[in-house]
Amino acid sequence: MLVKTEAIVISSLKYGEADLIVKIYTLADGLKTYMLKGVLKSRKGKFKASMFQMLNRLEIVANHRGAGKMEYLREAKVTHAYQTVHTNPVKMAMLMFLAEMLKITIREEEPNPYLFDFLQTSFAYLDAEDKIANFHLVFLLHLTRYLGFQPETEVNDLPVFNLLDGVFQDSETNDYCIEGKNVELLKTLLGTDFDEMQHIKLNQVNRNDFLNMLLLYFELHVEGFHKPRSLQVLNEIFG
Repeated sequence: MLVKTEAIVISSLKYGEADLIVKIYTLADGLKTYMLKGVLKSRKGKFKASMFQMLNRLEIVANHRGAGKMEYLREAKVTHAYQTVHTNPVKMAMLMFLAEMLKITIREEEPNPYLFDFLQTSFAYLDAEDKIANFHLVFLLHLTRYLGFQPETEVNDLPVFNLLDGVFQDSETNDYCIEGKNVELLKTLLGTDFDEMQHIKLNQVNRNDFLNMLLLYFELHVEGFHKPRSLQVLNEIFG
């Protein structure tokens, strides 16, 4: 079926000498994988490799044949040109990390307009703002809502958070219960949007501890999850 849709690039992988395999999150059909033949060598082709930088926003026309199939693009154009995320080294490290997180966690080939809008809005914010040290923490917490395992927000006045069940409770009941600073920060960030995150002051140790806790939470709730390779780059940049 021929589809015209808004889309966000998740990843690009060189295939052979001249081809790209690109994973794109589409508004119409969720995650799709496309083969772009000859794009790395052709100067006159309608597609340029630069169009498919991670998290670029596109409008595409494509034949979608069904779940699990390699699709082929007919047309593509960049609809929003980022100003800073592909040139600022701190933002680029964060972009690499979050794009890899999306590649690991998003697998559904079905539309989710709320997730699409969240991604589009979030990366526009990252591009426009300068104070972004806590952006990845807030982003990942918000992402859990769209992936179906958001931490409980109704009852959060208890001292222990159960990573396995995603709930706050009085005492530890398994090996994946945490308490202390990470629980207090979790309660704070659950009620925080991107504008408010600038007022939360964290040192690098506290930020890394909380991020590692979040990654464990994802590991417990996403089948086949593994820590992104780009995590090391992110830690070096913020270190």
